[in-house]
Amino acid sequence: MEPSATNKKSWLIKDKRPIIIAGPCSVETREQVLETSRRLKASGKIDIIRGGIWKPRTRPGTFEGIGTMGLPWMQEVKETTGLPVTVEVAKAAHVERCLEFGIDILWIGARTTVNPFAVQEIADALKGVDIPVLVKNPINPDVALWKGAVERLQNVGVKEIGAIHRGFSNLAEKYYRNRPQWQLAIQFKNEMPEIPMLCDPSHICGRRDTLQEVSQKALDLDFDGLMVESHIDPDNAWSDAKQQITPEVLHRMLLDLVLREDHEENAPIQSRLEVLRQDINLIDDDVFSLLASRMEVAREIGQYKKENNITILQQKRWNDILIKGKSFAQKNGLSEPFMIKYLQSIHDESINQQEKVMNKE
Repeated sequence: MEPSATNKKSWLIKDKRPIIIAGPCSVETREQVLETSRRLKASGKIDIIRGGIWKPRTRPGTFEGIGTMGLPWMQEVKETTGLPVTVEVAKAAHVERCLEFGIDILWIGARTTVNPFAVQEIADALKGVDIPVLVKNPINPDVALWKGAVERLQNVGVKEIGAIHRGFSNLAEKYYRNRPQWQLAIQFKNEMPEIPMLCDPSHICGRRDTLQEVSQKALDLDFDGLMVESHIDPDNAWSDAKQQITPEVLHRMLLDLVLREDHEENAPIQSRLEVLRQDINLIDDDVFSLLASRMEVAREIGQYKKENNITILQQKRWNDILIKGKSFAQKNGLSEPFMIKYLQSIHDESINQQEKVMNKE
């Protein structure tokens, strides 16, 4: 069945920013999801309650969600809080179950967005159904794949569609769980400006202490809202415990966020130059993150050298880096002196990091 007529309102468009979606990573028990939702509602800051019913996992044998038995609990959440509820779907059968239990909004997860066949199956199940759908970016950094998922939904007549930026998998990443690569989300926004864009800081961060930093960044970039994982007892959550926060901590975080004006009517601010500067800022963020990751590896090297009594300076290695850097500069229109200075600065800091490790008692 379709969502009831009383729920035929747009939850992805609102007068005030941001739209806040919150709730547990996984629905675990009736008591857990109802208490979490009650406390989220009490904050007065939440627009939509989320809950994971089916949890796609990399390996079998791990918790893969409570399944259909959790849908009546989400229905009860909706009735007791008066807030719309949203659930992740990964195949047509999930869509059908959600519609049966009056779920208001669906979202497609990153592991599903990456598979056009799965997205098309979901789209076909939604043909003729009036329900909003949110689409997370695919795990890999592929904007075309992300847009393709949205287009498949548009092709079957889904009218309300939103996007969720949850970062991209990168094996070399040390700071984030999923590297944000903000420039890719900005590219999506520029190419599909009619689609509201929300940020999922929980999956970008993978830990609690950086949630506010990433949430503020998203709002500064004029995102339309946030999807944050919240649990009444995060440390004992059945999935993604490290990145969840209590409803009360979430409330304080939301109060501390600064909302900035978009200045849409101010032509100079919206000039091409400002857009390019924003691109540079986003690229710089990635460069800084990569430098931090590089220095973490340098410290690991320092520890290995200490344990094996190896000298810090390895001249052959340094010469190889210089040759590679000069070649890169020549091929990409950069000056050789700049590249040498850049590499020298990184090399000096790398040695400094290794010295700290090797001289530490």
